[in-house]
Order: sequence, then structure tokens, then C-alpha cells
Amino acid sequence: METPVGTLWMEETDGALTRVTNRPLDGPEGETPLLQQAKRELLEYFAGTRRTFSVPLNPQGTAFQQAVWAALRKIPYGETRSYGAIAAAIGNPKAARAVGSANNKNPILIFTPCHRVIGAGGALVGFAAGLPVKEALLALEQKYR
Repeated sequence: METPVGTLWMEETDGALTRVTNRPLDGPEGETPLLQQAKRELLEYFAGTRRTFSVPLNPQGTAFQQAVWAALRKIPYGETRSYGAIAAAIGNPKAARAVGSANNKNPILIFTPCHRVIGAGGALVGFAAGLPVKEALLALEQKYR
């Protein structure tokens, strides 16, 4: 789908969203009801009328990654957290670097808002989709906050 931050590709498995990326995906193309719902919710997000998502998610990753991604989904719209704050939130305050690695492997962009995680000094660092996309998503959320 075309968005203000470029083309996004989505993948569903067994009734849950498993990937949202800015890189083409291999596999069958088409729209399922769930992918149509995800697209609607993203359009609402980009229009500033949606702040939370209701699409079922099923990202694949380690237990640590799952904990990080769950913590990311708790960051309120328009707010940011540091990697260290996420590490503390999951009970592992010394794991800021590992949180960064988990963020980089987040398979479901935007729905799991890794763009809301910034460096300790407030710098925009590390984003698998590119820092311009991260900056645009944060600016969008500030605009509609």
C-alpha cells in the first residue's frame, strides 16, 4: 500500500498480521479481510484519526523480542521512550543494546511502534525502515497529538 512514508507491504498468517515492512515480500499477493482492515487502520493512522490499532498481531521472534515488542505497543501515541526505559520496563535495565537489536528486528512496523524509541539523549537513532521514515512518523504523531 502507498503511504506518506512510502510503500508498505503486509503479510498475514492464520488470521493475524505477521509482517509490515517497507521492503517487498515474497509470497502470494492479494487482499484478505484482515489485510483490508490493516490497510484501513493505517490510512486512519496517517490521517490522524487513529491512535491505537485493533488488528490481531503475531510477530515471530524470541521471548526477549516478544517482551520488547509488547513494551513498545504500550508507548502512548505521540510519546517516546529511550532504549534504556524499555529495558527497564521489561525488567532488564542493563539490556538497552539488546532492546535496540530487538527493535531492529521488529517485523510489524507502525503497529508495533519501534519508531517511538529514541536514544537516551533524545537523538533519533536506529530504525530498520530508515531514519527519515522514523522522523516522519514521529512528526505525524506530534502533529495530531
